[in-house]
Amino acid sequence: MRVTVNGEEREFERSMTVSQLLGELGIDARKVALERNLEIVPRSAYDGTEISDGDQLEVVHFIGGGSAAEESGPSQEADPFVVAGREFHSRLVVGTGKYKDFEETRRAIEVSGADIVTVAVRRVNVTNPDQPMLIDYVDPKKYTYLPNTAGCFTAEEALRTLRLAREAGGWNLVKLEVFGDEKTLYPDMIETLKATHLLVQESFDVMVYCSDDPLYAKRLEEAGASAIMPLGAPIGSGLGLQNPINIKIIVEQAQVPVLVDAGVGTASDATFAMELGCDGVLMNTAIAHADDPIAMAEAMKLAVQSGRLAYLAGRMPRKMYADPSSPVGGLI
Repeated sequence: MRVTVNGEEREFERSMTVSQLLGELGIDARKVALERNLEIVPRSAYDGTEISDGDQLEVVHFIGGGSAAEESGPSQEADPFVVAGREFHSRLVVGTGKYKDFEETRRAIEVSGADIVTVAVRRVNVTNPDQPMLIDYVDPKKYTYLPNTAGCFTAEEALRTLRLAREAGGWNLVKLEVFGDEKTLYPDMIETLKATHLLVQESFDVMVYCSDDPLYAKRLEEAGASAIMPLGAPIGSGLGLQNPINIKIIVEQAQVPVLVDAGVGTASDATFAMELGCDGVLMNTAIAHADDPIAMAEAMKLAVQSGRLAYLAGRMPRKMYADPSSPVGGLI
């Protein structure tokens, strides 16, 4: 029997079920999702699903793409972050990619205090099934995995990816990103809006990476998006918020959470986003590519907390001229 597994043709001496095939490959069925001829096989059906000659199989798991430590202080506890009806303690969402190894990933996430971590869906390395997996270091029972569609350029690719992600982990809360080109990784907003409609119809709770266009942001919300995530600058650029005016307009018109996603380079960028009224910040490279990722993870945690507190406190009015702090009455 010949079948194709993750793009590689393999030959087996006997017919077998999905469970037997995964066992033959040395893959833990509890950690993966499997697609047979473009149809997802539910994990409950692995024992009863026969593999046939010529089948095309995809076996995927979560990789770094992108109870957790709680933020301290009564003001944070009284101001929960809510997405799709779910309450979280931290307003910092972190990615899980670009670290030197899974151990550094684990430490950075722990120090960041994040509840939600983004993960990418990729093929399992069937030639080395003993290779470490993210799930072995970042416990999905402790953190909320947010599967994303990184690398997708069409609505159909994104839908297929997130169907597999839901099968692998059972999560409905997902991050949608549909790129327009490989150089800028700017979102293709036409495909993004199309994908949002499709995913909402399949009962996904969709957090959507988008351009900083207030009109498209509103259309995504009307399509049923659970959160709007405009870019601050190109992904991985570290340029900070390039168009704060548009971000502020998106925040003011939105009835769902708004998170800056992409472009954050350092702690002041995260604070600025929160001071604009954003509900949260999502980042990966700013932490993972810092000289000291663990220290930067803590800095970002404090920056998000500080920015949110400053927003709630309400900044002083801007003035053109000086206003003395000390009264002038009774001056000697």
